[in-house]
Amino acid sequence: MAKMDQINQQILQELSRDGRISNLELAERVGLSPSACLRRVQELEKSGVITGYRAVLDRQAMGAGFVAYIGVGLGDHSKEAQEAFERAMAAAPEVVECHNITGTIEYLLRVESADLPSYKQFHTNVLGTSPHVTAITTYVVMGSPKDQRA
Repeated sequence: MAKMDQINQQILQELSRDGRISNLELAERVGLSPSACLRRVQELEKSGVITGYRAVLDRQAMGAGFVAYIGVGLGDHSKEAQEAFERAMAAAPEVVECHNITGTIEYLLRVESADLPSYKQFHTNVLGTSPHVTAITTYVVMGSPKDQRA
């Protein structure tokens, strides 16, 4: 595992802000030579601290301007029921996050669709037809003043 000193933390912070930053610019920002900086980034990747890089998409520009978080309760808490639900959510393109959580419900979903009517179709045809779902609570996102997901 890579040593998590202050410089590695700075490297991770800079890469979290801009995963496409050049090694030269990153080295300047964290106060290292380019070769030392590259070695550290490679070690962070090799050790699994950095697991990948991705593009941050503007979902509204892509036609998915409706965002909701959905709490889902299951009536059957067996491993088979949970795996079936997870497979169904993995196959649903509207579901961009699926988290198995503790508390009064089993899952928290982040769903993105074009608009309310398209969300209703997902709600009816995907969640509504899932055999073990017994509770659905939708929280519509009205704005996201802070969102640091990559």
